[in-house]
Amino acid sequence: MPEERQTFHESWYRIAGQCICLRPGVRVRRQLFRGEKWYVLFDPFSNQFFRLRPHVYQFVARLSMTRTVEDVWKQVLEDDPDNAPGQEEVIHLLAQLYHANLLHYQLPADSAKLFERYKERKQRILKATLSNIMFFRVPLFDPDALVKRLLPAVRWLIGPLGAVLWLAVVGAGLKVVIENFQALRDQSEGILAPSNLFLLYVGLVLIKTLHEFGHAFVCRRFGGEVHQMGVMFLIFSPIPFMDATAAWAFRGKWQRALVGASGMIVEVFVAACAAFVWAKTGPGTIHSLAYNMLFIASVSTVLFNINPLLRFDGYYILSDLLDIPNLHQQAGKQLTHLVERYAFGYKKSESPAGTRREAVWLTVFGIASRIYRVVVFTTILLFVADRFLLAGIVMAAVCVVSWVLLPVIRLVYYLATHSHLSRTRVRAVAVTAGSLAFVLAVLWFVPFPSSFRAPGVLKAAEYAEIVTGVAGCVEEIVVPSGARVVAGAPLVRLRNRELALTRKLAEAQLAEALATRQRAMLDRQADLKPIDSRIVAVRQKLARLETEQAMLVVRAASAGIWVAPRAGDLRGMWLPRGVPLGQVINDAAFRFSAVVPQQEAFRLFAEEIRSSQIKLVGQAGLPIPVLDHQMIPMEQTVLPSVALGWGGGGDLAVDLKDPNRRTAVEPFYEVRAEVGKEHGAALLHGRSGRIRFRLHPEPLLRQWWRKLRQLLQERYQI
Repeated sequence: MPEERQTFHESWYRIAGQCICLRPGVRVRRQLFRGEKWYVLFDPFSNQFFRLRPHVYQFVARLSMTRTVEDVWKQVLEDDPDNAPGQEEVIHLLAQLYHANLLHYQLPADSAKLFERYKERKQRILKATLSNIMFFRVPLFDPDALVKRLLPAVRWLIGPLGAVLWLAVVGAGLKVVIENFQALRDQSEGILAPSNLFLLYVGLVLIKTLHEFGHAFVCRRFGGEVHQMGVMFLIFSPIPFMDATAAWAFRGKWQRALVGASGMIVEVFVAACAAFVWAKTGPGTIHSLAYNMLFIASVSTVLFNINPLLRFDGYYILSDLLDIPNLHQQAGKQLTHLVERYAFGYKKSESPAGTRREAVWLTVFGIASRIYRVVVFTTILLFVADRFLLAGIVMAAVCVVSWVLLPVIRLVYYLATHSHLSRTRVRAVAVTAGSLAFVLAVLWFVPFPSSFRAPGVLKAAEYAEIVTGVAGCVEEIVVPSGARVVAGAPLVRLRNRELALTRKLAEAQLAEALATRQRAMLDRQADLKPIDSRIVAVRQKLARLETEQAMLVVRAASAGIWVAPRAGDLRGMWLPRGVPLGQVINDAAFRFSAVVPQQEAFRLFAEEIRSSQIKLVGQAGLPIPVLDHQMIPMEQTVLPSVALGWGGGGDLAVDLKDPNRRTAVEPFYEVRAEVGKEHGAALLHGRSGRIRFRLHPEPLLRQWWRKLRQLLQERYQI
C-alpha cells in the first residue's frame, strides 16, 4: 500500500507555478500486477523505468508546457477527489521523475541541470559498482543491431517447435548422463586440476556467452531492445553479461519470466549437447572441453542462476511470477516498516505490501536473502583468499565498509534527521541503543551450549583380520558371511596342487636320506654327519609344508561373527599369501574411534566433557550414548579407516601420494569412546559417523571469536 500523503504541503508554492511535462522520448506502457492496473514510464535513452498507479498517472499524463502544475493538480482533484494525489505526494513524485531525467522544463538552465543529473546518476552507478567489487561490470558495446539482424534465423526456436526440440534433446542428454553417471562423477575429481583450468575457463566463457545471447534474443523477440553488453568480473574472472532490463516494460508477466529463464534454458540445452559430444569422444581436448561445459552449465544453473535469493535469473523470475517488481527493494521497505511501526512507534508507517500474504512473502524473503547473501559472500571471500590473499584482504575490507560501517552511518543519520521520527526520535534512539546493548550483552555474558563434532568410525573392541596364510585357489566357502563361528572353526578351504606335490617330493627326499643313512652305518660311517644334517633339513622342510598345507583351511582366530562381503566372488579365484578374506568380529562390545582436529583438541585437554553421543551414517535418528572415552595424547596422521578420508567419501583431506588413502594432510588426535548398549541402533564394524562432545556453556561471542582466530591461523597463518 502506498504511503499516506498530506493533501496540502508548505513547499507547494515552489512548484505550483512551474510548467512541466514528460520528456518527448518517454514511452508509456500499461501493465497488470495482481489484477491491478499500473503504468510504466520507460526512457530508451537512459534505460530508466518508473511505475505509477492509475490515479497518479492521470496527473502525470495531464502535465503540459502550457499549464502549470497547480492547474493540473486542481483539475485532477475535481475529477477524482477520492483518489487524487495530495500535494506532498506530487512533490515527491516530481522529485523522483526529476532525478530520473524523465521531465522536461522550459528553463535556460535545463540542459545544464540535465547533464548534472546524468553525471550524478553515473556517479551513483560507479559507487554501487565499486562497493560490489565481486561483481564488477564493464559495458563494451551495443548488441541491439546484431541481435536484430540474427533474430529471423532463430525466431522459430522461440516457440512451440523450439520447445519440442528442447525437450527431445534435453531428455536424450539426461539419459546419457544417467547411463554414464559414475564416469562423470569420477572425472569431476580433476575439475580444478591445473591442467584443466584453461579448458574450464574456456567452457565458462562459451556457456555464459550463449546464456546472455539467449536473454537478448528472447527479449528482442517480444519487442524489447538490448543496448548493453560487456564483461562482468565475477570474483576477478571476466565473463560476458547483457542488460535485458527492457523486458521490465512487457505487459505479460510470463513474457518477462521467459526472458529471465531463457539463459538457463539455453544452458541446459547446451549441456545436453555437450553430454552427447563427451560420450562420443575419447580422451582429448574436445572430450575435456565438452565435460567442462556440461559441468559448468549444470552447476551454475542450479547453484546460482535459478536461486531466487541472489539477484540472478531466479530472482527476476520470482519477482515477475509474484507480480512484485523490485522485490529486493520492496522487501527492504517491508523490514523498515516493521521496525518503524512496531519498534519506533511511527504509527503512520505503512507496509509496501497490498495484502497480508504479500507482507509475509516480503518479510521472509528480506530476511532470507540478506542472510544468504552474507553466507555466499563469506564463502567467496574465503575461496579468493585461499588463492590470492591480498585480493581477499581487499575484498574483506570492502565488505566491512559496505556491511558494517556504511549501515551504521546510515542508521545514525536516519535516527538523527529523518522527518518520520520527529515525534518518536527519543524512543527510536532508545530502542536502537537498548537493542544493540541487549544483543551484545546476551552474546558476551549469557552462556550458550558449547559443543563440536568429530568424524569417526565404529569398531568392535575385539576383531581379527582373516588373511590367507598360504597361496591357493579358493575351493570352498565353508561358512557363509554373517554366520557366528567359534575359535578354530574352518571358514574357507583352499587348494594348492603344487604344495601337495612339493610335500610328496619332500617325503621322498626324507625316505631317500634315511635309506642312505642305513647304508652308511655299515661301510661309510664317516658320511653319517652330513647325512644327518640333510635329514634334519628335509624334516624341517616337511614340517613347514605340513603347516602350510594345514593353512589351506583358513580358520577363525577367535569366536565371533564371520564377515566376508566378497566371499561369494572368491570361489575359484587364485589368491596369493596375505590376501584379506574377511573379519571375525566379536559383537559383544564396540568402540568409536574419532578424529579430532588440532584446533579442537585443546578443548578436550583443558575442559571437562559434560556428555557425548554418537550418530552413525544412516541412523542419525538413533543417537548412541558414550559410556567413557579415552584420548590418545599424541598427534597422529594415519586415519583409523579409509572411510574418513576423501578416498572413502569422508570429509578429511588425505595425501594423494598415499596409495591407501589413509594419511591425513593435517595431524589429528584420536579419541576412543566406549559405546553404550541402550540405543536401538544397529552396530556394524566399520560404519562411519560423528561424535558430538558437549562442553561447558560459553557465550556465543567468545565461541565465534575463537573460531575466527582458528580459521585465520589454520588457513592463512595469521
